[in-house]
Amino acid sequence: MKAVKLRPFIPSGEDYELAMRFFEELGFEKGYSDSGLSIFRSGEQEFFLQNYHNQEMQNNLMVELEVEDLNDSWQRIEAVAKSGLYPIRAKEPMDYPWGKREVHLVDPAGVCWHISQTK
Repeated sequence: MKAVKLRPFIPSGEDYELAMRFFEELGFEKGYSDSGLSIFRSGEQEFFLQNYHNQEMQNNLMVELEVEDLNDSWQRIEAVAKSGLYPIRAKEPMDYPWGKREVHLVDPAGVCWHISQTK
């Protein structure tokens, strides 16, 4: 098997509309969308936002998104976090011993995003 693309299904949590607004505000472009599924894109990367809620699963799901400029991404995340519009948590950029600089962002559903940049 030779993989071409991996597109994860990310649960929206209880409020699908809020989750869609959150990802758009972070800078993702929403393509297709209906009452059960939306496709979000940034550059060549995509994920499915699924209108699905299972708190135990959401609290244990982690996704890594590597970006070109973590400082720029952090400015946007910090602004969204400070707006108070979304129940999120964000931890500022840190260098980790495995060679990455990362921001940890817990989205409105409870999914932990490791937004990273290789040093």
